[in-house]
Amino acid sequence: MSSIVSRFCKSLAWQILFALILGIIVGSFLYEISDTSHTLNSYYKFCLVNIFQPAGDIFIKLIKMIVLPIILSTLTLGIAGLGGSKQLGTLGFKTILYFEIITTIAILLGLLFGNLFNPADGVNLSQLQSADVSQYIARSAEMSEKPHGLIVMILDMIPSNIFKAMTNGEILPVIFFCVFFGLGLMNLPDKQRQPFLDFLKVISDTMFKVTNMIMRYAPIGVFALMTVTIAKYGFTSLLPLLKLVALVYIAMIIFTIVVLGIVCKICGFNIFTILKILKEELIIAFSTASSETALPKIMEKMEAYGAPKSITSFVIPTGYSFNLDGSTLYQSIVVIFLAQIFQIDLSIFQQIVIVITLMIASKGIAGVPGASILVLSATLGSVGIPLEGIGYIMGVERILDMGRTVVNVVGNALAAIVIARWEDMFDDKKARQYEKEYILKK
Repeated sequence: MSSIVSRFCKSLAWQILFALILGIIVGSFLYEISDTSHTLNSYYKFCLVNIFQPAGDIFIKLIKMIVLPIILSTLTLGIAGLGGSKQLGTLGFKTILYFEIITTIAILLGLLFGNLFNPADGVNLSQLQSADVSQYIARSAEMSEKPHGLIVMILDMIPSNIFKAMTNGEILPVIFFCVFFGLGLMNLPDKQRQPFLDFLKVISDTMFKVTNMIMRYAPIGVFALMTVTIAKYGFTSLLPLLKLVALVYIAMIIFTIVVLGIVCKICGFNIFTILKILKEELIIAFSTASSETALPKIMEKMEAYGAPKSITSFVIPTGYSFNLDGSTLYQSIVVIFLAQIFQIDLSIFQQIVIVITLMIASKGIAGVPGASILVLSATLGSVGIPLEGIGYIMGVERILDMGRTVVNVVGNALAAIVIARWEDMFDDKKARQYEKEYILKK
């Protein structure tokens, strides 16, 4: 018994898991008392607004505080250490190619599951609650009058003011700036370059130490965020759409274990080893529904596992905008679900349009609040499905968001070591040592 307690106290993963379960219990209790009486409802609102929501927001803000400094320092160091623009071009091409292949497989798998298992079968439209999605419809209409996808991505990634981009927390413009800054730094004489590289190394190492400090607060943040989620939505919203939720989660599990597992096998890795290494980050990503909360630690862990800094610092932040496997998988299933709800028979050509639209639109507005819903709106509009249908899934959107965030995190972490292997830069000896020191001890 004492060994179990000792293990719990030392293991962050167990602490976060316990916080997750406790958040579900407390959130369920708050949800049940929310409509019982005026007095209890007042306590419910007070706890949510003044205790749990701020406690969760503190964790999210702490993570956002360190993400950009880590990207700035590590990516600039990585680019400067690549050796030239040719190497950077090769790395960028391989990274984007890999992202496109894996994302396309995720979309096709979602369409396959949607067509095979008919998630709308047995769902009574009159029993579904529809949320107000007029703001998303308006934003989708507004965006339809502007360039989309790759064009808007290219325009948005070039910062007119890098300090403004950093203030707004825009990752793509920061990556773009760091690439050019690193290339410029690379061309300076060693006497000028080395002191600044040493300075960046100190910043990078310091920020990862700060990350470890912030992660001590993670169990509290996870508990608070999960409590808020369950207290607001409960489990009743899941019941009418239980088949859809189950299908999306099963598809995501199969994608992770089978598709990403095959990728791991080809590259000489084990998917279960990767999942074990990332267990803390996956629990955090699941409970917060935010990839940003896991970004600093997966960069640190993949570098410790054997991928060089020049790879992890480029591939993982870029994947935040380009490699959204879980999101596109979820969106493709939901498109089929809503088509079935409205009894719209999608042709093969229309489903090809869905694939193309998801591939492009998912990269055009990454990082925008409500991005998944806006991508879904663009996709529905491309095949003539009423946008009002989005309102029917809003009750389970948060639950689905939690799952797809986990897949996004796994996909981006794996991408770093796959590209490192492809570039013949992966350190197998370092990986074996890390497994021995980290995994076996855990």
